[in-house]
Amino acid sequence: MAYRPFLRYLASQFKSQQDVFTEIINLNAILKLPKGTEHFLSDIHGEYDAFNHVLRNGSGSIRGKIDDLFKDQLTESKKQLLATIIAYPEEKLALVEENSRSKKELEDFYATIIDHLIDFTRFCSIKYTRSKVRKALPDRYQYIIEELLYCDKRIADKEAYYKQIIDDIIQLGHGKSFITCLSYVIQRLVIDHLHVVGDIYDRGPYPDKIMEALINYHSLDIQWGNHDMIWMAAYAGSKVCLANVVRICARYQNLGILEDAYGINLRPLFLFAEKYYSVHPDFIPKSNAYESSFDQEEMERAAKLQRAMAVIQFKLEGHIIKRRPEFKMENRDLLSRINFKKGEISIDGKIHPIDLSHFPTVDPDHPLELTSEENSLMEGLLRRFQHSPLLKKHMDFLFQKGDLYTIYNGNLLLHGCIPMNEDRDYMSVCLEGHCYKGRALMDKYREYVFYAYQHPEITDDYATDVCWYLWTGEGSTLFGKRAMKTFERYYIKDKSTHVEEKNPYYVWRNSEEFANKLFWDFGLVPEDAHLINGHTPVQEIKGESPIKANGKVIVIDGGFSKAYQAKTGIAGYTLLYNSYGLQIATHKPFESLQKAVESEIDVLNTRRVVDHVAKRKLVKDTTIGQQLQEQLSDLEALLDEHLI
Repeated sequence: MAYRPFLRYLASQFKSQQDVFTEIINLNAILKLPKGTEHFLSDIHGEYDAFNHVLRNGSGSIRGKIDDLFKDQLTESKKQLLATIIAYPEEKLALVEENSRSKKELEDFYATIIDHLIDFTRFCSIKYTRSKVRKALPDRYQYIIEELLYCDKRIADKEAYYKQIIDDIIQLGHGKSFITCLSYVIQRLVIDHLHVVGDIYDRGPYPDKIMEALINYHSLDIQWGNHDMIWMAAYAGSKVCLANVVRICARYQNLGILEDAYGINLRPLFLFAEKYYSVHPDFIPKSNAYESSFDQEEMERAAKLQRAMAVIQFKLEGHIIKRRPEFKMENRDLLSRINFKKGEISIDGKIHPIDLSHFPTVDPDHPLELTSEENSLMEGLLRRFQHSPLLKKHMDFLFQKGDLYTIYNGNLLLHGCIPMNEDRDYMSVCLEGHCYKGRALMDKYREYVFYAYQHPEITDDYATDVCWYLWTGEGSTLFGKRAMKTFERYYIKDKSTHVEEKNPYYVWRNSEEFANKLFWDFGLVPEDAHLINGHTPVQEIKGESPIKANGKVIVIDGGFSKAYQAKTGIAGYTLLYNSYGLQIATHKPFESLQKAVESEIDVLNTRRVVDHVAKRKLVKDTTIGQQLQEQLSDLEALLDEHLI
């Protein structure tokens, strides 16, 4: 009976039975269309240029479809020219215009490209309804594009009509803008849905630009990464995560993200660091592809700030460790373990020398106590962080579109891991007197993350402490290691102490049996399911494969970030899932926009089939299809009840 009020409400949305019939016919037809192409990216780490490139060309999807449609009609060079125009219309057309010898030559070029683009748009829109295609069209050219798309130029009576429209577009000075609009329509139609499997932030210099691109993308979801989590937690009121954010920005010489992109004044921090800290070689920012744009003074300022923020971070971490004994991290309160009289520290039963000059603001008798200056700095910094309009926009979007895991079209997407024990059982983590593991643990973590977001005015509470635990704790689904060795890497010379032991999950995920168990536990059918991971760079240079567990597990962190490319030997993986199955793409380093446009060079290296379905998947087989089928059931019930 509770269902009947809903049906009455549903009836109010239709004027007549005929409207209901029409909607039922429409939904049934949509269910028979091929599923759209999904695009998976992970561990982008601020590398906007490379991200923008694969987003624009759909990881080679556009060039692949050009090959399918035009086959022997176009030469290889003309196919690549068309692909480049679609990916970078403004830039490539400007270059073409500059190199054209006459107005007539340019106009003929525009006419040819428009004709090809109309054919290609029609080809890319086959799997969509007219209504969905119409929504992808720009308002200014919607009518004209629709006329060209649905006009059969092979019919003699229509050929002149078709040609006249294109001639008028060019003669009225709209050739370039029309081609540009068509190119962006194609980019949208080629990829139906985007998945970002974590780590948009840190390492690279432009996470803000990536966030803007994602906000403007037509359909996507995000699985939070550990580096995203510290930014989110900082915005939600975690001072220790904020200290991590600033330290990492200084470590990779990316303080401009905070100062220039988000307008956060760091001057008080620089003055504090200058007052207490000198330049130390272990804190010189990591070398990266952008270092040539920084002078020596900037490098030294970043090094001093990094030292200052590291000490503040370790103090704040010690506070959490003491107030949250259930986190079981007593051995990570390392400031409290330093013997300041002897200048040494005991770690795992071994004594290591410590240079006490690293800790000018630490009171040996009260090592975790922030000085009044440090406390004031963090209060002010948090205030500025939370009141940056652009940062608020980006963090709101991360919370609204993101989650710790996503189940979509029969696949399980998560950035890091599901914490495991050595015996293949899920690790149990106790939070506020209750213990959780597996999917229940991930769901509980999600509750704390959203509570922290909803109460940013409450700082350093249980929810924000859990967010920090997700960054660094042994039972974290995002971190996936026994302990984070930041302290050791900074202060201990013995490199054996720097090793971070991975959770057993990363061994078990190679097993198809384990993957199938995981799928059952998440309500998925193992025969059709895949687990999509990021987080751990696949060392292809050493022969490691991103495809594991007999194709059931796919790891798509291949070194998108320049910081990891020496380790992986490539410049990242992306994944495509269309109606025929899954393909993983391997990428070469992205050199520059200029090179991509002028030389028409792509970064796609190879594509490998992961899983090819025997029967083409339709919309009815997807997550959206399930929702449409529920709508159909409601509409049919509406007719059966004669409520309209």
